Amino acid sequence: MQITSYRMMQYSYLKHPLMFLLITGTTLIYTPSSAAGEFDRKVPLKDKGASTYYAPCEIEGYGELEMLVDTGSAYTTINEQTLSILKQRGQATYVKDMTAKLADGAYKTVPIYRITSISIGDACEIEDVEAAVLPGNTRSLLGLNALNKTGPIMFSMDPPQLMLSNCQRSSENE
Repeated sequence: MQITSYRMMQYSYLKHPLMFLLITGTTLIYTPSSAAGEFDRKVPLKDKGASTYYAPCEIEGYGELEMLVDTGSAYTTINEQTLSILKQRGQATYVKDMTAKLADGAYKTVPIYRITSISIGDACEIEDVEAAVLPGNTRSLLGLNALNKTGPIMFSMDPPQLMLSNCQRSSENE
């Protein structure tokens, strides 16, 4: 299930008027107006077919998991099971409820929680990430609100990798 919020996407574009998405062949570049860095952190992605790419991630207080890289999602998402573990370990704080438009066009009110940190591969640690919580055992999405913190980014399909610029932790594999 994919989550997007038209209101949030509108706000994001207004907040960063110089932001642009450039799609050229197999590469997607996302550059916010405050761009700095030179794509110096690389995260190999796992191609699971059907044009879906997963990044190896680790959520502080939860552990390792694969997150679907979703540039069409305004928010990062986790499921209720992940939230339960994070809350037990003091790694998630309730922020607000938000009405979101789902990929199937339906609207749903979902809670938003602030997660202490998410590491993307060995390349990048992102602190204070807001995540929408979806019911059941849905897959986790790495959305634009998290990727924006590492921008500019470059997404390559051949080879499948995510290249990030503004990261708090260096890659141990470079």
